[in-house]
Amino acid sequence: MGGWRPAVRARGDARGFDARRPRARVLGQEDLAEARALCARDPVTSVLASSRLDVAAVAGFAAAGGQAWGFPATGPLVAVCWSGANLVPVLAPDLVGRDADDAVAAFAAAARAQGRRSSSIVGDRTAALALWDLLAPRWPPAREVRADQPSLAIARDPDVDPDPLVRRSTLDEVDVVLPACVRMFAEEVGYAPASSPGSAYALRVRSLVAEGRSFVRTEPPRSGGGPAGRPGTGSGPLVVFKAELGAVAGGVAQVQGVWVDPLRRGRGLAAPGMAAVVVATRREVAPVVSLYVNGFNAPALATYRRVGFEQVGTFTTVLF
Repeated sequence: MGGWRPAVRARGDARGFDARRPRARVLGQEDLAEARALCARDPVTSVLASSRLDVAAVAGFAAAGGQAWGFPATGPLVAVCWSGANLVPVLAPDLVGRDADDAVAAFAAAARAQGRRSSSIVGDRTAALALWDLLAPRWPPAREVRADQPSLAIARDPDVDPDPLVRRSTLDEVDVVLPACVRMFAEEVGYAPASSPGSAYALRVRSLVAEGRSFVRTEPPRSGGGPAGRPGTGSGPLVVFKAELGAVAGGVAQVQGVWVDPLRRGRGLAAPGMAAVVVATRREVAPVVSLYVNGFNAPALATYRRVGFEQVGTFTTVLF
């Protein structure tokens, strides 16, 4: 392992920060093999961080869109935290008690020193909530804390027949897929992302399509004029089911952005659609398919369990 760079010196305060407590270090290229090995100990929980570390290993941290912190400052890593669009803490499965507290406190100190750059904190519930508890006094208020998000996974054939009409989207369909992605995002997060040509969100959708990680079922348009992709108004095909592989690493593909058009809900599209995604993903991308879902979303949970997903943990997402 190469030389380390201290991320921050913790400052003492009433919320558990103490300058004498262990610190994190900013990881470099020479640390990535060890960081990825740590994440591989729990590949489902760590897939978000692992996917960014994989990019950093191939193309550098700038291409990965962030930096990684490691704990402790010297010696073998027992925890890492990805800091980019999302802040994602990953602790070794056997790290408990004061050692786990020290790791989270070190990452919180690094995040405080850097300032809030991420749109969310997401990860294993215990670590994510502990991290937010330490950051809350200094960071702007969260828009929402989703503390109970079952983490589900499947590593076998689904229990329902896959929808034969669900397929990978193509680059010439980006103008149809993007509006559906925007509508899903607005429903899930509460606001529509900037999606003009060249925007980060539009480029992300296009990248997922180009990489074969966007799945759709489309139907012919209804009559009427308006923007493509909206039921009853478009001149092109309508996306009635979609899902993306938002993160792939360590033999795990995490499904994100699952959406059924509101006018098609209740017609049995979701379970066969997800089954199709599972079959194609396990055959061509990764043997384990995972996702996480809000605990209050009983219909979605029932659908995923019907497909054959089983709970393997619990996530928390703090949205800003």
